[in-house]
Amino acid sequence: MENQDVVIRPFEAETDLKTLSDIWFSASLKAHPFIGEPKLVEQRQLIETEYLPKAETWVACSNQEAIGFISLLGSFIGGIFISPDRQGMGVGSKLVTHALDKKGELSLDVYIANEQAVRFYTSLGFREVSRRDRDDFGYPFPNATLHLKG
Repeated sequence: MENQDVVIRPFEAETDLKTLSDIWFSASLKAHPFIGEPKLVEQRQLIETEYLPKAETWVACSNQEAIGFISLLGSFIGGIFISPDRQGMGVGSKLVTHALDKKGELSLDVYIANEQAVRFYTSLGFREVSRRDRDDFGYPFPNATLHLKG
């Protein structure tokens, strides 16, 4: 089912930070159970104080309610997270298309164990360019770097 009423707008820290942090946390619990809730709770602090404020973030809204977001560091996708109850409805695809239109090419790191995300990115045309055995936090969770040219 495609989400036709999705509007993408720029991030507004004053009104969006808590909502996007909640979306990140609930989506991360679903997508990254292998990391574990205690580590995700720790990472959430960084999401709120470092990542969201410093990235170029675009918010997907339905009926003026934030339902997902994509955060960019240049043409690198630092994160894309959709509310679990809105996944599979085209919101993520719209966010990636929006970012690709702005940047011309995109790259990202994805946990290999997150098979749903790997399938999603592959379906959009992303191709694997490298792998590493540890994530950005130094934990032994293998990642793949993917790239897409517009």
